[in-house]
Amino acid sequence: MIERLAHARQVLDLLGDFPVVAIVGARQTGKTTLANRIADGFAGAVHRFDLEDPRDEARLASPMMALEPLDGLVVIDEIQRLPALFPVLRVLADRAGTRVRYLILGSAAPELVRGSSESLAGRIAYHELPGLDIQEAGAAAIDRLWRRGGLPRSLLAASEAASQRWRREYIRGYLERDIPALGFRLAPSTLRRFWSMLAHYSGQLWNGAELARAFGVSEPTVRHYLDILSATCMVRALPPWHENLGKRQVKAPKIYLADSGVLHALLDIGTAHEALLGHPRVGASWEGFVVHQIVRALGVEWQDCHHWRLHTGAELDLLVNRDGRRLGFEIKRTDAPRVSPSMKSALDSLRLERLFVIHAGAQSWPLAERVEAVALAGLFERLAAVD
Repeated sequence: MIERLAHARQVLDLLGDFPVVAIVGARQTGKTTLANRIADGFAGAVHRFDLEDPRDEARLASPMMALEPLDGLVVIDEIQRLPALFPVLRVLADRAGTRVRYLILGSAAPELVRGSSESLAGRIAYHELPGLDIQEAGAAAIDRLWRRGGLPRSLLAASEAASQRWRREYIRGYLERDIPALGFRLAPSTLRRFWSMLAHYSGQLWNGAELARAFGVSEPTVRHYLDILSATCMVRALPPWHENLGKRQVKAPKIYLADSGVLHALLDIGTAHEALLGHPRVGASWEGFVVHQIVRALGVEWQDCHHWRLHTGAELDLLVNRDGRRLGFEIKRTDAPRVSPSMKSALDSLRLERLFVIHAGAQSWPLAERVEAVALAGLFERLAAVD
């Protein structure tokens, strides 16, 4: 078991300020485990409901009667299965002098937990729980974390074969059970084909017209499929950064699968590490993996993150706006990165405060003024020191 103390502290801080806190994210990232740890350390009474349990679902058939008498901490798991709870939680949260806190869990992004934003505006805070990261798994486990992904059961499986089997069942369960439960009427085989196709585009610019032609449907249809995968935290669409630079800039988002282990399962990459290293999409897989680690290390929201590219070819893998400062990141799967003309263009055009080149080697060193090569193993420590 890997303790996720930083996430627990963040959720506890939110519970101190908001009557309702939602832990959201993809299935099997450890939301229930985290909620149980928080509940076990709670000083008052704790009441738990799991809407995948028929008994708890029956207990909440009359939600006001079930929840109104409770005090302390109320934990409700898989809340997206019962959207009618949100208006009830609004009424309960607004009671004068109430000290009850509601910790709700949902296997979807906030916008898909229907009704929460409207019903609980001003009363709810969201905490997205991703898969395990380098800091949690340990720098010595970087290759395994990249290969298996950050979903705890995949990462901690007894063998590579067991991890791969688990990920394949995870994909099937998501398509056959989770998608219908969220109200989407879409054949599992259809979304599976699109998801697999998208895996080959991971790390590339979104080209809806090309995907629509390849898939044999309309462009709005493939955009709808992408929205489903994004809303259920399976895909990240990194928006482009553009401003008045007097240069033609690319305005298409960049697509990444959210978990590298799921990406490798969809690409049907074998269990051997050599199979991954020899795959044509190894560079894109590494880039997506590192992008997610950078976002977690900085502790920023995805809406503060962008990619940047000019039609002339200059580009920046990741641009992060943090407290009014612009930090740039280039990702290189090498142990000897160098400053490129593209990096110089990004430094000048975007007025970057600093540019970090994240690489696969073991050492970190200055590359040039405002440019630093940072080993992935030391990423969290280095970015924590950025003042």
